[in-house]
Amino acid sequence: MPGPVFMRGDAVTFHPVEEADLEFLQELINHPDVREGIASTRPVNMADEREWFESEDEGVQFLVAADGERVGTMSFRVTNDEWGTTELAYFFHPDAWGNGYATDAAERMVEYAFEERRLAKVWARVFAFNDGSRRVLEKVGFEREGRLREQAFARGERVDMLRFGLLADEWRDGR
Repeated sequence: MPGPVFMRGDAVTFHPVEEADLEFLQELINHPDVREGIASTRPVNMADEREWFESEDEGVQFLVAADGERVGTMSFRVTNDEWGTTELAYFFHPDAWGNGYATDAAERMVEYAFEERRLAKVWARVFAFNDGSRRVLEKVGFEREGRLREQAFARGERVDMLRFGLLADEWRDGR
């Protein structure tokens, strides 16, 4: 069971990551279908997960739950307060795919970025082959800003990375 609720979407809740969540997060990042989408190439053991948890990462990390069950994680990884920008990152358990949880969570994170954090832009990167993640961003209103050719190595080959962005004014105008 996740810890206290920090904020709510329509179908999901956001919780601070607690030590009790580490087993779920370790399972999640090691899941073959999840690893492929984020190009995680080495196994993550509990010591690795605990080290990440105890690090002083300045990002904003949430455990995402639906109906009281852990379904994924969503974060602002790289926030530049001087520029007013942040990178949105997320991954969800394959059992939760196709239920709209990622879209709901991304919509709420964008609202949090613009309304509570007063940021001007949220951006994200996805592998060109990751249609599901791309669709999440497009549903929320992100625009494709560019293609980084052969930027990464995934699925045993060089792959393109797509960059998406959403400006606060675009988000407000689209509401």
